[in-house]
Amino acid sequence: MTIRVLVADDHAAIRTGLTMILDGAPDIEVVAEAADGAAAVRKAVALKPDVVLMDVRMPELDGIEATRRLVADGVCPVLVLTTFDMDSYVYGALRAGASGFLLKSVDAPRLLESIRVVAAGDGVIEPSVTRRLIRAFAAHEPRAQEPPPGLDQLTERESEVLVCLGQGLSNQQIGRRLGIGEATVKTHVSRVLTKLDLRSRVQAAVLAQEAGLV
Repeated sequence: MTIRVLVADDHAAIRTGLTMILDGAPDIEVVAEAADGAAAVRKAVALKPDVVLMDVRMPELDGIEATRRLVADGVCPVLVLTTFDMDSYVYGALRAGASGFLLKSVDAPRLLESIRVVAAGDGVIEPSVTRRLIRAFAAHEPRAQEPPPGLDQLTERESEVLVCLGQGLSNQQIGRRLGIGEATVKTHVSRVLTKLDLRSRVQAAVLAQEAGLV
């Protein structure tokens, strides 16, 4: 099955480079490009791609608001591209429901694999990068005075899974730590997101950090 991707970036050269990389994979096809957030939303709504690869800083409508609209309307998952030193932008993207993010210095194999992961309904959580970012973002946000609603609805196992998400672990890593299969991990992650009214595992990771669970 071919993964259909929409590439949104205001720099033509970057869009061209990304499109060449993605189209070079046998299982990925770029169905459209967009030079600004508003165009990305319009084209995504019309084409229903499997993944939108979204830049953060774009004219007309920035990538954060574009991500929020696409995720809120259930159009498609969004994988955000950014740079590590833009904390506020990335934090906003996670709040908006992005399924993950990559640095623009990402190499081709990791880019392709990340798109496959997001298209499969998982999130891009790289312990070597994501844990640092989440901690930095959480440090810029005040911790909630009261526990986030829904935490008391989690089972003991679901709470353990939430902690693992906050530590930036993948489904495979969570399974190994808790001694359960990946399919079971996915079920628990889905239940955690539903009970906490979250749109992505990355949002769950941020919540775990902010709630002081990690």
